[in-house]
Amino acid sequence: MKAGFISLIGRPNAGKSSLLNKIIGAKLAIVSDKPQTTRNRIIGVKSYPSGQAVFMDTPGIHRPLHRMNVRMVEMALDSIRRVDVLGVIVDAAEIIGGGDRFILQQLRRVKSPVFLVLNKIDLIAKQKLLPMIDWYRQQYEFKEIVPVSALVGDGVPELESLLLKHLPDGDPLYPEDYLTNQPERFFVAETVREKLLQHTHAEIPFSSAVVVDEFQEVDERGIIRLHCSIIVEQASQKPIVVGRGGSMVKTIGMEARKELESFFDTKVYLGLHVKVRSDWRENDRLLNDLGMLSSGD
Repeated sequence: MKAGFISLIGRPNAGKSSLLNKIIGAKLAIVSDKPQTTRNRIIGVKSYPSGQAVFMDTPGIHRPLHRMNVRMVEMALDSIRRVDVLGVIVDAAEIIGGGDRFILQQLRRVKSPVFLVLNKIDLIAKQKLLPMIDWYRQQYEFKEIVPVSALVGDGVPELESLLLKHLPDGDPLYPEDYLTNQPERFFVAETVREKLLQHTHAEIPFSSAVVVDEFQEVDERGIIRLHCSIIVEQASQKPIVVGRGGSMVKTIGMEARKELESFFDTKVYLGLHVKVRSDWRENDRLLNDLGMLSSGD
C-alpha cells in the first residue's frame, strides 16, 4: 500500500484548486477567474485500491503586499518542505514569467520527488507545448512532466497514477470515506466568498473576506440558520457590495444559499451583513479567525 502527502503549488490562477476538485471528485476549493482566490491550505483525501493520497491545495505564490498575502505565501512555501511528493502546477497557456522562475528557485531545497504539471493544455496547440516542456527540463530535474487539463480531465488519471506510484509505502492516514479536514464553517464562508468574487470587480475581490458569525444546526423545521459578515476594506466599497436597494447582496445570498442547501442536503437560512474593517488584511487576530495562520502558529 502507498500513502502520503502531495502538495500542489504554483502561481495564482494556475488551476491548482480546479485540479484538486477534479481529482477528489468533489468541490472542496472554490474557483474563480480572480487571482489569489485560494487563501487557505485545503486538504483533499482520495483512497485508491493500492493506497491513499492526501492532496494539499495551497495559495498561489505571488509578491505579497499585505500581512494576509505574506501568510498566504508562507503557507504555500511551507508545504514544499513537508510533503512526500510535490506537484508544481503551471498554466501552460501563459508565458513563463518571473513568478515561475521564483518557484523554480525554491525547488533547489526540495528533497522529495517533484512533478511538473502543465495545466490548461486544452487552451493551447500541441506544437506550443513541446518547447515549454524542453525549457522546463533544462531548468530542473523533474521526476515527471505531465500535461493535463483540470477543466476537462485530460491527463488527470495518468497524473494520479504516477503520483501514487511515488508515494512511500504505508497504511492509509484517514478512513476510506474521508474527504477533507475542513470544518463546515469553512465551506460556508468560502461559498459566500465565491459568489462575492463572481459578482464584484476591481479591488473588492482582493480586499474582502467572509466571516461566519453564527452557525445554528438543523432545527425542528429542518433548517440550518447561518449569519455571515462580508468584510470590506473601504467605506466606498460597502454600497457596491450591498447594491441598489440591497440587490447585490441579495443575489450573492440567494446563489450561496442554493449551493449550501445542496451541500448540506437541507433547507438553509442565510443572513448576510456587510461591514467595513479598514485594517483587516493587516489584522493578525482576524487573519487567525479566517484560518490564515502564520508559519509560526
